[in-house]
Amino acid sequence: MGSVESPTVAVVSLGCPKALVDTEKMLALLAQSGCMVGAPLEEAEVILINTCAFIRPAVDESMQAIREALARKRAGSARRVVVAGCLPQRQGRALLAAEPDIDAVVGVFNRQDVVAAVLGEAPPLPTAPAGACPDDRERMRLTARHSAYLRIAEGCSQACSFCTIPAIRGPLRSKPLPLVLAEAEELVADGAVELNLIAQDTTAYGRDLGDGTNLADLLRRLDALDAARWIRLMYAHPRTLSEEVIDALAQCPRVVKYIDLPIQHASDAVLRAMRRGYGREHLERLLDSLRRRVPGIAIRTTFIVGFPGETTADFRELLDFVKAHAFEAVGVFPFWPEPGTPAAEMPGGLSERTRRRRRDRLMRLQQEIVSAAGAARVGSRVDVLVDGVDGRGRCVGRHPGQAPDVDGCVLLPGDVPQGPGLAMARIVRTRTYDLTAE
Repeated sequence: MGSVESPTVAVVSLGCPKALVDTEKMLALLAQSGCMVGAPLEEAEVILINTCAFIRPAVDESMQAIREALARKRAGSARRVVVAGCLPQRQGRALLAAEPDIDAVVGVFNRQDVVAAVLGEAPPLPTAPAGACPDDRERMRLTARHSAYLRIAEGCSQACSFCTIPAIRGPLRSKPLPLVLAEAEELVADGAVELNLIAQDTTAYGRDLGDGTNLADLLRRLDALDAARWIRLMYAHPRTLSEEVIDALAQCPRVVKYIDLPIQHASDAVLRAMRRGYGREHLERLLDSLRRRVPGIAIRTTFIVGFPGETTADFRELLDFVKAHAFEAVGVFPFWPEPGTPAAEMPGGLSERTRRRRRDRLMRLQQEIVSAAGAARVGSRVDVLVDGVDGRGRCVGRHPGQAPDVDGCVLLPGDVPQGPGLAMARIVRTRTYDLTAE
């Protein structure tokens, strides 16, 4: 057990990669202060929970983790519970009113106060306003050593009617280009060969800086570092994805031919209600440009189904759209009416049963598409980045068209060398989202 000045701390990190970066930075701050981090829950004196509050299921998951930690505190195995991240930033005093045994909260704008919160020296509520995009260097990474998330901006200035992110994390604040490059070099020096670029809206990068900085230039500068082997672009907004960025995807050898492009829907009526700023015609042109100018690109996207006013015809249009474009990876979410968002007050709401049924129908279609695409890859050879070993002794890795945590994987024989290097493998079988190679 640690002392009062250096307690043992268990950390639970929930939510997206942006939240994970915050967790990694808070871990480093705690370790630098003398705290013993990484303890199992049953051995920790302090439990730190970094929460997600994007949609209701995420809030429910966060609250469950908080209540489990508080139960340990009441049982005497932990003496302090600190809640960080999006949930306290979104709910503020309401969270403490619902769970008064929480000892302190750390909002998304004042993660530097985590040490004081853990040691009992911080005020119970976050007070710091939104500021510049934080410096994420000197993190204690929780990802595999060979793969890292590189945050290039914080917040979002889009106005999607369903989204809570601008209210939680504030407007767009881009990280200055020299700082991004310095962080990339630090991550590579720490063993990363894959850098996954993240933000709430990566395509808006640099627009708030006023110095001409933009995403296309950043991709080219990272590619020129001659360090990371794979540079991956996540969370690109279809409305603002530029031709220059597409050119960089096509021309930069270390930028993998992959893009995460949340489309959300294909019906003009639903897209207008979502306030996405584009329609079906724009999407068709954009997807055609990506496929034509970046041969072999893997496109990952997400959709929201059951949005208020979504008709049967709108949903059929979405099904036809997905079938026509055969995306390499798709995530589907049933609409959740989030308090404080315009969409929560819109008429034409659908039942939860209808929303879930539409989610399941679209996912079944995507499984058919992915299964057919996987079968077509049998016999081909791919580069694979090995992530680890599964319970059956097989190496688990990813080819360039697979992002960590959200996409499928490539299963290889257990005798494939592990480590940050790339292995060349031949695909021999497919099973829905995953591929088996030798």
